[in-house]
Amino acid sequence: MACVLGPDLQGSGSGDDRPKWDSKLQYMLSCVGFAVGLGNLWRFPYLCQSHGGGAFLIPYLIALAFEGIPLFHIELAIGQRLRRGSIGVWMAISPYLRGVGLGCFFVSFLTSLYYNTVLTWVLWYLLNSFQHPLPWGACPLDLNHTGFVKECQATSTVSYFWYRQTLNIATDIDHSGLVQWQMVLCLAACWAVVYLCVIRGIESTGKVIYFTALFPYLVLTIFLVRGLTLPGAAEGLTYLFTPNVQKLRNPLVWLDAATQIFFSLSLATGGHIAYASYNPPRNDCVKDAVSIALVNSMTSLYASITIFSVLGFKAAKDHGRCLDGNILSLINAFDLPDQSVSRDDYTAVLTHLNATQPERVAGLHLEACHLQDFLDKSASGTGLAFIIFTEAILHMPGAPAWAVLFFSMLFTLGLSSMFGNMEGVITPLLDMGVLPRWVPKEVLTGATCLLCFLLAICFTLQSGNYWLQVFDSHIVPLNLIIFAFFEVVGIAYVYGLDRFCDDIAWMTGRRPGLYWRVTWKVISPLMLLTIFVAYIALQVQTPLSYRAWNPQHEQFPLQEVSYPRWVRAICALLSFSPVLLIPGAALAALFAQRRRRQDPRLKLQESGGC
Repeated sequence: MACVLGPDLQGSGSGDDRPKWDSKLQYMLSCVGFAVGLGNLWRFPYLCQSHGGGAFLIPYLIALAFEGIPLFHIELAIGQRLRRGSIGVWMAISPYLRGVGLGCFFVSFLTSLYYNTVLTWVLWYLLNSFQHPLPWGACPLDLNHTGFVKECQATSTVSYFWYRQTLNIATDIDHSGLVQWQMVLCLAACWAVVYLCVIRGIESTGKVIYFTALFPYLVLTIFLVRGLTLPGAAEGLTYLFTPNVQKLRNPLVWLDAATQIFFSLSLATGGHIAYASYNPPRNDCVKDAVSIALVNSMTSLYASITIFSVLGFKAAKDHGRCLDGNILSLINAFDLPDQSVSRDDYTAVLTHLNATQPERVAGLHLEACHLQDFLDKSASGTGLAFIIFTEAILHMPGAPAWAVLFFSMLFTLGLSSMFGNMEGVITPLLDMGVLPRWVPKEVLTGATCLLCFLLAICFTLQSGNYWLQVFDSHIVPLNLIIFAFFEVVGIAYVYGLDRFCDDIAWMTGRRPGLYWRVTWKVISPLMLLTIFVAYIALQVQTPLSYRAWNPQHEQFPLQEVSYPRWVRAICALLSFSPVLLIPGAALAALFAQRRRRQDPRLKLQESGGC
C-alpha cells in the first residue's frame, strides 16, 4: 500500500532548514526564466507561421487551458506542499511512482548536456559579433587567393559560416571526425558560467535571475521597435498572423500545439517542482501557475511579432534584389536605357515584352520573384537563429551591434533555462543525500557540472550537430508526455484528488473549483493519452532520417539521409530508457515490499516509518 502524506504532513520537517527565496519576485522570475527559453523564440513563431498563422492559436490555447496550466499547477502545488525535489515528491506520494521522479531527473540531466551545447554555439557567434564586417557576411578566399571558396559559393555565406566555420561538420553521422577545440573552449566557458551561477542553488541563481530573466525582454523590445520601422515588417506580420482555418483539419497541427506546451512550460522535467519546494507552505500556488503560464504564452506571441517583423524586412530585401537582377537582365538584353525600369514598373514591362518577344524573354531564364516565396523561407531551431536571422541582421545598418544584442539575448535566455534544468538535477541529489552532509553543496554542484561538460564533449565533434539532433528529437517528446500522464494520474488517483484539494485549500485558503477538478480527473489524462497515441502513430509513419551537409553530393547543400541501424538503436534507447524507469522502480518497490512482509523486523520499520 502506498505511503501517502496528507494535509497534516508538515509545513515543515524536511523543509525547516531548506533554503528559501528572498522574495516572491525572485521566485516568479526564476520560473519565468526556466519556462521561457529558446523554444519560445525559434519554435513557436515557426509553428504559428507554418500551421495556419493566427488559426494555430486556437489549438494552442485549448492545449494551454486543458493540459498546460492544470499540469503546471500540479507541479507547483506538490513541490510546495511536500518541499522536496522530483524524486522525493513521487517517492512520498507512492514508492511505486518513484520511477516518475527518476525519469524526470534523467531527462533533465540529458537535456542539460545538449542544451548547454546550443549555448556554446551562441557564445561562439557572440564572440564573432565584435568585428566589422561580420565574418558570415562574405565568402572567404580560396587557398590560392584567386577566388572564393567553392563550397561557400555553392550555398550562402551564412550557411557556410554555420556548417563549415562553426561546426566544421562531417559529411554524415557515421564519421565522427575530430574534436573542434574552439568549441571545447566555448563549452568549458559555458559550463563555468553555469557553475558560478548555480553554485549555491537558489541563493546564487536568485541574484543572477534578475538580469537573465529581464534582459531578453529588453532586447526583444528594442528589436521590435527597430523591426516595425523597417520596410517589409507589415508584410512579415501579415504573413505570420493571416489565419488559415483549413490547416486545422490536419491532426499534426493539434499535435504540435499540444507538444509545444510541454517544451514551452518545461513540464515534467522536475525543475518547477524543485523551484516550488523552496516556497513558504502557504504561498498561493494557484495564482503563480496561471500567471507564469500566461506570461510564457504572451512571451511566445511577443517574440513571434518581433521575429517576423525582422524576417519580413529580410524577405523584402531579398525580393528587391531578385527584381533588380531581373531588371538588369532585361535592360542588357533589350538595350533599354539605364534606370528606365523601376521595381514598380517591372511587372508591366515584363508583361509587355512577354507579349511582343516571348522567345527572347524565355531565353533570359529570369528568376521568379514573388514576395510570398521569400516569406516562406523560414525555419525553426538553429536554422532560424544561426542562418535565417543572422542573414537578416546583415541587411540592418550597424549589423555588428544588432548581432551582439541578438546573441546576448539568446545566451541569457538559454542560461535562465539551464538554471531550471540543473535545479531539476541537483535538488533530487541533495534530497537523496548522495553525499554526506559535511560535504559542501558546492562540491556536488561542481562535480555535476564537470561530469556534464565531459559528456557533452561528444557534441563538439564534427558529427556533433547530428548527435544533438538525435538527442533533441528522441529524449524529450515521448518521455515528457508519459511522465506528465503519470503525474496527473498519480495525483488524481493515487494520492487522491480530495486529499490534493485539501492540500491546496490549506496552502491557499480556498479549494479548487470545478474546472481544476474536471481537468485533473478526466480531461488532462485523456488529452495526454490521445497525444501519446497520435505521437506514436506519427513516429511510425515518419522515416528516421536527418539532413546531411556533403559538398560532394549532387543534392548539396542539404540532403535527407536515413540513419544507419546502430544509430536507430540509440534513438530507441534514448526514447524508452527514461520511461522504463517507471515500471523498473515499481517492480523494485514491489519486491522490497515482499521482503518486508517476509522479515518481521523490516515490517516493523515500515509501519513505524509511515
